[in-house]
Amino acid sequence: MIDTGLRDRNVLVTGAGAGIGAAVARAFAAQGARVAVHNLGRSGPEPEGVHWNHAVPDGEDVADLVTDLPGAVSVTADLAAPDGPGRLWEEVEDLLGPVDVLVNNAAHCEGPDTVDTLTAGTLERTYRVNSVAPAVLISQLARRRGAVEDADDPPCVVNVSTDAARAFPGQVAYGSSKAALEALTRGMALDLGHTGIRVNAVAPGPVQTGLLEGETLEHARSAVPLGRVGEPEDIADAVVFLASHQARWITGQVLQVAGGHAL
Repeated sequence: MIDTGLRDRNVLVTGAGAGIGAAVARAFAAQGARVAVHNLGRSGPEPEGVHWNHAVPDGEDVADLVTDLPGAVSVTADLAAPDGPGRLWEEVEDLLGPVDVLVNNAAHCEGPDTVDTLTAGTLERTYRVNSVAPAVLISQLARRRGAVEDADDPPCVVNVSTDAARAFPGQVAYGSSKAALEALTRGMALDLGHTGIRVNAVAPGPVQTGLLEGETLEHARSAVPLGRVGEPEDIADAVVFLASHQARWITGQVLQVAGGHAL
């Protein structure tokens, strides 16, 4: 058996109420970590002509998830709000103590998001959650846990991007916000290397979180060389690896977890 070194570590997973985030929370709990399960709580009204392409988990489902995970706590915050990331960080530290592993998984995606329908509002909403909030949360981690050169287990960060960040036709704001997240991953890794804090990312391909069906599912499956779409657990395992002791000399990397999709 491999010891990941994650037992009794405090882990914050944003957007952890369902899908990939919930799988990540379960995977860390299985390693003996204490997990802060973040979720939006409730979604605000959609602007006219705009549809949120993501789900707000049912409160009971989140409560059941937290109950199933030993030592887990539930926290809510709107990461699109200017004070959302800071408030979230304070609440997690009050409940669990210093954060050892930060997983920036929460994401905003809306439609339409094409070049001919793009608006400033779409860009602002998407970037606030997908790029700005992760940057602020990493900054909080660095300020609170920065001088750790002599620590045996310095904190680390894993960001969740997409394997289409290089070019995502039809999703201009979402794709470019994830490209910004990957640039943030590399830049923060360089800036924080002297502290021992590692910053990496995973880039999932098509993953079945309940949104792929019919022709869309078949098209996604046919585009993956390994012949299937991903499951949330496929991504969760990669996130846990990058946070583990086995990845102790890996930083600034974006790991494609996509079955060969978008190579």
